Amino acid sequence: MDTKALDETLAIDASKLEAFARDGHAVVRGLASADEAAAFLPLVEAASIATARNKHELTEPGNTDGVFLQAFNLWRVDDRIAPFVLSPRFAGVAAALLGVERVRLYHDQSLCKGAGVGRTPWHQDHYYWPLDTDRMITMWMPLIDVPVEMGSMTFASGSHLLGDLGGTGINKASSADFEAVIDERQLATTSHGAMTAGDATFHGGWTLHSAGRNTSDQLRTVMTVIYFSDGARVSSDLTPAQDVDRRAWLGGRRPGELADHRENPVL
Repeated sequence: MDTKALDETLAIDASKLEAFARDGHAVVRGLASADEAAAFLPLVEAASIATARNKHELTEPGNTDGVFLQAFNLWRVDDRIAPFVLSPRFAGVAAALLGVERVRLYHDQSLCKGAGVGRTPWHQDHYYWPLDTDRMITMWMPLIDVPVEMGSMTFASGSHLLGDLGGTGINKASSADFEAVIDERQLATTSHGAMTAGDATFHGGWTLHSAGRNTSDQLRTVMTVIYFSDGARVSSDLTPAQDVDRRAWLGGRRPGELADHRENPVL
């Protein structure tokens, strides 16, 4: 596959921009072609199995049942994955949805949910992010076809407008509190349904989201890429969780400094 094709920009319909501003999430069908997704699938799965922090949970080679593998910055692990993570096509959509001229890479993350793995709790990504801007966005792209039973994404539409809802990370206790907020505020919970390899959802940092149980017998391999507006600085008042992320993903930039390390290139 000619990975230079991922350098081509894509015009985004105004309705997508309006949906993102209103709901805090949007779907872009066919952002990558089936062939493009298929080309990266084995690379991402291999790198994830090799580097995931919980790889010790794999009981035998090739058996990922019951394991949720998460691996980070795969573009630094295998340079063949870099064209995906650094794609101007994907970054251009992120910038358009955020309404900014340029975005930088925060980090990528693979989410390989094994057969039988349960629901991902409701959470807000921005809980972890150590930057002084809310102009951050996550692209969630499956590299295989994802029917509903495999655990697609669900969003609480409009929750991003409520800002920080006081969660404590990704856990069952926070999830229960967020469910109460969803009920109290009568927020619509929206899934974009089954997705084809190369489709992508985008959501803002304060958008409540979750993903269902993988009731299939297959590994659900997804790549995410997180972007932030160029010009953002490291927050001066960091929580312990945010300081962990600062040390991991911002090349050592300190509070108050521009987030402009070479590991956070402009895309």
